[in-house]
Amino acid sequence: MSPTPVQAAVLSAEARGGDILVSAQTGSGKTVAYGLAIAPTLLGEADCLTAPRAPLALVVAPTRELALQVERELGWLYEHAAARIVACVGGMDARLERRKLAEGAHIVVGTPGRLRDHIERGGLDTTGIVAVVLDEADEMLDLGFREDLEFILEATPEERRTLLFSATMPKGIAALAKRYQRDARRIDVARGEGGHGDIDYRAVRVAPKETELATVNLLRYFEAPTAIVFCNTRESVRHLHAILLERGFAAVLLSGELSQHERNHSMQALRDGRARVCVATDVAARGIDLPNLDLVIHADLPHDAEALQHRSGRTGRAGRKGVSALLVAPARRHRAERLLRDAGAYAFWSGPPSAEEIDALDRKRMMNDPLLSEPPRDEDFEAAKLLLADRTPEQIGAMLVRLYRARLPATEAVVDPGQEPRQEPQRREPRAPRTPAANSVKAPRPSRLPGGAVWFRLGIGRTKNADPKWLLPMLCRKGNLMRQDIGAIQIFEHETKVEIAEPAAAQFLADMRRPGGDSIRVERLSGSSEPRTVEPPKKDAEPKRRPKPRRETRKP
Repeated sequence: MSPTPVQAAVLSAEARGGDILVSAQTGSGKTVAYGLAIAPTLLGEADCLTAPRAPLALVVAPTRELALQVERELGWLYEHAAARIVACVGGMDARLERRKLAEGAHIVVGTPGRLRDHIERGGLDTTGIVAVVLDEADEMLDLGFREDLEFILEATPEERRTLLFSATMPKGIAALAKRYQRDARRIDVARGEGGHGDIDYRAVRVAPKETELATVNLLRYFEAPTAIVFCNTRESVRHLHAILLERGFAAVLLSGELSQHERNHSMQALRDGRARVCVATDVAARGIDLPNLDLVIHADLPHDAEALQHRSGRTGRAGRKGVSALLVAPARRHRAERLLRDAGAYAFWSGPPSAEEIDALDRKRMMNDPLLSEPPRDEDFEAAKLLLADRTPEQIGAMLVRLYRARLPATEAVVDPGQEPRQEPQRREPRAPRTPAANSVKAPRPSRLPGGAVWFRLGIGRTKNADPKWLLPMLCRKGNLMRQDIGAIQIFEHETKVEIAEPAAAQFLADMRRPGGDSIRVERLSGSSEPRTVEPPKKDAEPKRRPKPRRETRKP
């Protein structure tokens, strides 16, 4: 396996042993690069490190996720050198970190604020530091960590090596390098072929109110093993995450409001395959490296070209191909073109994937599904004989197709606003006019559940914070359902209506009415389609009887 350009550059004879200032994009192998670069400084001529005492190296990263990721990679890299690596990041137990530091460490990886706190409290001894690495230095300056970085660097010995890695080189980075580095060698591989050459940029035209629908279709079209969707605000992350869960995607979210335990849980779900989609803000997803991340979707356009590069750099890593798709409403086209131009990226413009295109891909994917390509077992043949005795081969084939489609999230009807003048899509029926006695609700879409569906009313609505994010797990847990047994969910002011597969409906109602757990009133609605929601009239709103008009008596 050949080294990446940044790894080859930092290991060259000219860069060995001195300070280096490296400009390199994310995904270019920086962590392994500086891990190898500081190895001669830590090991000398020895093959293994001695027993851990005061730390020999500090690695400073902007976010918790990046710091923990660096800890894992360095642990793998230094496994045979008997290195002890300790992570110190915000949101974790500081007392446990101090105990680990007291037991000794060779390399300490952490975020600026937490490292400074340990130094000030005497928990982190910096007198033996021989190498300091600043990873994603431009991001640390953007996040306001300049004072913390200066404090950390001034607390370490002057004769140390300082390795500074940054995707961009603004004036602040140049000033930091000039002050704290000695005759640093400048290495610029940010625009090398190994950087973002493996990213395919797509600019997808979307109608102003169809961003969520286009996101669904993009996820279904590419079917990436892992995908990340970027939003600009925490509220947008929560909203889109709830929509994807309701559509049947295995999705998690990352935002600054989550605790460290919740963030770790989300990351682990993505790594072990329990989740395939991550909805995140820029800060929360900074520096994370996910396996098989082949798709990045910008549901909200990034603020600048650097943010576009950092977001897109989550994919196209270590030689893998990746796609970075920007969702662009007509009013944002000029801004999207400017972002791409400033980032030096060329994008292919198109409309969102249509339902017909996705259906055609689904048919090809079904034929290549491992379940169909694996050789059948003896018990499979026995079950097949029973089916063939009762049904024709064509019926069995149709049943197989229906089962395959039932596990896939549904596609959405979207339009391309760039093709023709915008017209109202025909798929939406006009709402019935409101009447004083009832609130009308648009008719539900035809059920996607195989075997028919039954609607149920739950006695909880928006006034009690009903949300698909916790409704779905609750229904599966208490109602003993699988995710594919649940269809549409419609949340109203005081109630929620949910569509359940007909074969599971009776048992679902019985399980939901059992005591214990979440106590929510459940009622089966009559008929196969959802009835209108009618609010009972208030007592004090009843019309008053008009007094009878007085008869006028005519005088003779």
